[in-house]
Amino acid sequence: MEALFAEFASLSDQSLRDKSFDPSTIEDLLKLFELEAYKAWASQELDHQDELAQSESHIKESEEYLDSAMEDAMAEFRLFEEEMDKLCQSEYSSLIHVAETARKLGKNLEKAADFAATKYVEAAVGSAVASMKSAAKAISNNRNKIHPA
Repeated sequence: MEALFAEFASLSDQSLRDKSFDPSTIEDLLKLFELEAYKAWASQELDHQDELAQSESHIKESEEYLDSAMEDAMAEFRLFEEEMDKLCQSEYSSLIHVAETARKLGKNLEKAADFAATKYVEAAVGSAVASMKSAAKAISNNRNKIHPA
């Protein structure tokens, strides 16, 4: 392009100096400018298409990497979820076992308390019966000693 500008400057100077200058030579030079502009445009278009193809390729690679990363993250999440489910199930089973043990202990304590209460009532009734018998005996023994007044 620089050579065309230099030739254009030379032809411009020649046209100013030479009265017999043929203007068709400038037209030929302008056609060369036009051809050079089309070549530059075509070259730019090819570069643009190459860059577009590279960009699309990079986008595809990025999408594939992102898909792979998402799949890995989901796999890791599923493993974590499974581990947490197992841990929760284990904790739940442990709590059920503790609750069952506490329930059995409560029943045993209830039976022991019921047994103790029954024995206490039986002892109280026995003591009351013994006291009444002792009082009745004392009254019958003391009846002869009471003055009839």
